[in-house]
Amino acid sequence: MKPNLEEIQKPIENELKLFEEKFRASMKTKTLLLDAVMQYIVKQKGKRVRPMFVFLSASVCGEITEATYRGASLIELLHTATLVHDDVVDDSDERRGFFSINALWKNKIAVLVGDYLLSKGLLLAVGNKDFRLLELVSDAVREMSEGELLQIEKTRKLNITEEIYFEIIRQKTATLISSACSVGAASSNASEEVISKMKLFGEKVGIAFQIKDDLLDFGSEDTGKPHGIDLKEKKITLPLIYALNNATSSEKKNIIRIIRNHNDEPKKINEVVLFIHKKGGMKYATEKMNAYRDEAMLLLNGMSEKKALQSLKDLVYFTTERRK
Repeated sequence: MKPNLEEIQKPIENELKLFEEKFRASMKTKTLLLDAVMQYIVKQKGKRVRPMFVFLSASVCGEITEATYRGASLIELLHTATLVHDDVVDDSDERRGFFSINALWKNKIAVLVGDYLLSKGLLLAVGNKDFRLLELVSDAVREMSEGELLQIEKTRKLNITEEIYFEIIRQKTATLISSACSVGAASSNASEEVISKMKLFGEKVGIAFQIKDDLLDFGSEDTGKPHGIDLKEKKITLPLIYALNNATSSEKKNIIRIIRNHNDEPKKINEVVLFIHKKGGMKYATEKMNAYRDEAMLLLNGMSEKKALQSLKDLVYFTTERRK
């Protein structure tokens, strides 16, 4: 049976409800324009997967404490800030079926809102002397920025190798899930050895999560986003890298030419998607995703057998079996 988010949440159901209340309250501000934007952000909340990783990791490594709630808020503030900034960078008008902040309030306000969210996280950590949590989250911010810039640099030349691809997604996506797991562990007063183990666990889950995202972009299921959007943005992902590595010289030249010059033509994009399927790119990426997922699961061996542990395992499977 496929993991269900509601079932996964059960061991931490009350904690997530309390977190939601605390998080909503923390988003209120006396500046009217900012308050309007904050309330708009709160209304379009996602699945809260990252706070779930924080609470489940804390529960598995020790006990959920007040610091766990602050850690989850730190992660969610950082995540929301990066999404707001990403929409400006990508000139995107939509986010989770809603208009993006920059579409409604323009780029200048969106950038300032992202900065405000980051400052809220800093103040929350410093005000409560959560310096270890702040260190873990700040490291994630640095890695994510480096990953985004590395992707921009390599996308311009369309020369991303498999090695570079994994470095980009490790920094861009995996570090946030990695920091969520390590923050959860740190908030439960776990040892540095356990914190490091949970950080590595989160990194492997995060890599699997991103490969799944890349697979969904080329799949046939309804993902809630247009197919081939990565190609339209000239993003070279694992299924395409593998397909290109197993193509003839003329096939490779043709595909690169389409991505470079015809990436806004649906018929041409479909040609690339069919090429990826034909060359086994989807199968290869799926195998890689499952390998990272299995490596993450092995790191949970020896953890105390609690309901939270099963939920954490199910959450890992959810990240690789979701349909959107």
